[in-house]
Amino acid sequence: MDQLKVTGLNKSYGKRAILKDINLDCRVGEIVGIFGRNGTGKSTFLKLIFGTVKANSIHISINSKNISQKDIIPSKKIAYLPQDSFLPKEKRVRDIIPMFFPKGDDQDKIFYSPKIYSIEKIKVGHLSLGQLRYLELLLISNLNHQFILLDEPFSMIEPLYKDVIKDLLREVKKEKGIMLTDHYYNDVLEITDRSFILKDAQKIDIIDESDLVRHHYLRSE
Repeated sequence: MDQLKVTGLNKSYGKRAILKDINLDCRVGEIVGIFGRNGTGKSTFLKLIFGTVKANSIHISINSKNISQKDIIPSKKIAYLPQDSFLPKEKRVRDIIPMFFPKGDDQDKIFYSPKIYSIEKIKVGHLSLGQLRYLELLLISNLNHQFILLDEPFSMIEPLYKDVIKDLLREVKKEKGIMLTDHYYNDVLEITDRSFILKDAQKIDIIDESDLVRHHYLRSE
């Protein structure tokens, strides 16, 4: 089974260690969740794997083949969805799709996806947060990349689109491996196969909400 493996990941800013000797793997067919309070390095963690933030040290392999940070983007093996929108606000949804998928069959797959018909004539800048995030996820997840990194896919979006996005990710994981981070812990725990928390520069495996409480990510009631 296809596997993304990261070992010996270290990142510091000056004397402050953000991530220390982190090891993890993600396989096609699973969703891995990443928790952590603000400033613990969740977004940095994804950017290090995507290659847009330089690590102090990191070893990345895909299917046991080593790959350097600078070769991640050109390899088209890993896709990344940042927190901030990357789509031009003045273009309509129907004009955005061919920019990513110039071929007819690939375009049709997007155009006939749930809820796209109702928004295809709307400019990106006029979409709700849920509509925009869903569109971005739909575009990213239909690329040929084996693995997808998602930074806060559920943040501030309406409940209707949370359900649509969860359905999409469950379908996508049949053919890809997914890693995601989000503060909406219930949504993350609902769809992930494995999860961990970043705390004190370390990676700690968690199973459920009680572990998040135990590691002081959530307050006990």
